[in-house]
Amino acid sequence: MALAFDEFGRPFIILREQDQKTRLRGIDAQKANIAAGKAVARILRSSLGPKGMDKMLQGPDGDVTISNDGATILEQMDVDNQIAKLMVELSRSQDYEIGDGTTGVVVMAGALLEQAERQLDRGIHPIRIAEGYEMASRVAVEHLERIAQKFEFDVNNYEPLVQTCMTTLSSKIVNRCKRSLAEIAVKAVLAVADLERRDVNLDLIKVEGKVGGKLEDTELIYGILVDKDMSHPQMPKHIEDAHIAILTCPFEPPKPKTKHKVDIDTVEKFETLRKQEQQYFDEMVQKCKDVGATLVICQWGFDDEANHLLMHRNLPAVRWVGGVELELIAIATGGRIVPRFQELTPEKLGKAGMVREKSFGTTKERMLYIEHCANSKAVTIFIRGGNKMMIEETKRSIHDALCVARNLIRNNSIVYGGGAAEITCSLAVDAAADKYPGVEQYAIRAFAEALDSVPMALAENSGLQPIETLSAVKSQQIKENIPFYGIDCNDVGTNDMREQNVFETLIGKQQQILLATQVVKMILKIDDVISNSEY
Repeated sequence: MALAFDEFGRPFIILREQDQKTRLRGIDAQKANIAAGKAVARILRSSLGPKGMDKMLQGPDGDVTISNDGATILEQMDVDNQIAKLMVELSRSQDYEIGDGTTGVVVMAGALLEQAERQLDRGIHPIRIAEGYEMASRVAVEHLERIAQKFEFDVNNYEPLVQTCMTTLSSKIVNRCKRSLAEIAVKAVLAVADLERRDVNLDLIKVEGKVGGKLEDTELIYGILVDKDMSHPQMPKHIEDAHIAILTCPFEPPKPKTKHKVDIDTVEKFETLRKQEQQYFDEMVQKCKDVGATLVICQWGFDDEANHLLMHRNLPAVRWVGGVELELIAIATGGRIVPRFQELTPEKLGKAGMVREKSFGTTKERMLYIEHCANSKAVTIFIRGGNKMMIEETKRSIHDALCVARNLIRNNSIVYGGGAAEITCSLAVDAAADKYPGVEQYAIRAFAEALDSVPMALAENSGLQPIETLSAVKSQQIKENIPFYGIDCNDVGTNDMREQNVFETLIGKQQQILLATQVVKMILKIDDVISNSEY
């Protein structure tokens, strides 16, 4: 740090503890920041596309995550550098907004930073580079609007939705049954979608997983799946046309809020107390019976006495059901959650066509299926798989597919995948560069070159010759002036992405370009980094 001196030549301190801080300024700071951003992008570059590799991450307490999802990898990586944290935020915001394309957006940002470094070496001012990038991103987004295609779908013809979801799932570990998983995702989204408002509430889709079985056993349940069983082993396991009382009050005698002491000195008093308790339980159970409930779902537990009574009165019950599940059950069955026994009325009961208990494998694990509900707006996707990591990764893949289906219902425009959209944008941006006088045109050309990094990474990961493949596809696009040609990752023998059915959502692609440009602008504008040096 530079010291400052007063008029008598005595040094004085500007920054507190400045001898312990390190400071990078000017071009050094920008170079260091760019290097950090590129390092993060390099990690994710190899997991892009259908032939991308997975990453294995070990958490602090030894749990292992294997994932292909950019956002998950970066979340778990525990990054220390400030600029690298910006890249993590970048993929997280893409995940929150779009749900898919989290790897691509980081690769894109890394490529923009790499190009910016070359421009800085030429002596172009970072602000001019940032402005050039901004102009170029506008050109690219408008060009995507122009080449996007709308497709129509309805509840009965959802094939286009399935095709787009399959593109998302093809880069994941579950790609061997991407067809069935994509159909499950689309059906789940259409079941809860509000097609008039073009809106989907993904909270209504519950994703449950259970180790065991194989991936093909994954199913969609039009109802709710609860990881609980009946409270008493002799209660009926199968209830047709159930009327469900959903309670949040415990099945036990009331306890006074104040401290109290009961003195019992004779047997009679004890009997009286016990009778009183029993009568109280009786009333509770009777109350549920009177209302017409044939199944009780309770948030709290009940002791053995209550359990025994419920069993005797032929009132099946489930205990310790979590709050979120209770809400979903209430939404699905059209019931109301009742906080006090006194408030139970027949209108507040939920209705389900069938409640059954199903056991899995040789273990004693049972789950409760609540199906054929009055309001089928809540559905459950039940995933089976060989091990816990596989199930977690399938959950993440399904989440991406659900988000893609939701985005298509919101905005049904698509662009073509396989790097086709990036290549045509690159050509459009390159052509637009000549129209801008001034230094910005160098930055705009650099943006066009950075766009090529996505198809290049796709080709590289697929084991093709990256530069050869890219230039061949590019010349094909220019020659025929068709924006559908992309990288043939799966070696099908054609570069036409329409034939391969590789689609991506328009809003997802636009968001990628905009977010990457914003983050790169932010990184380029930093010219002074003051940080605590670590001892």
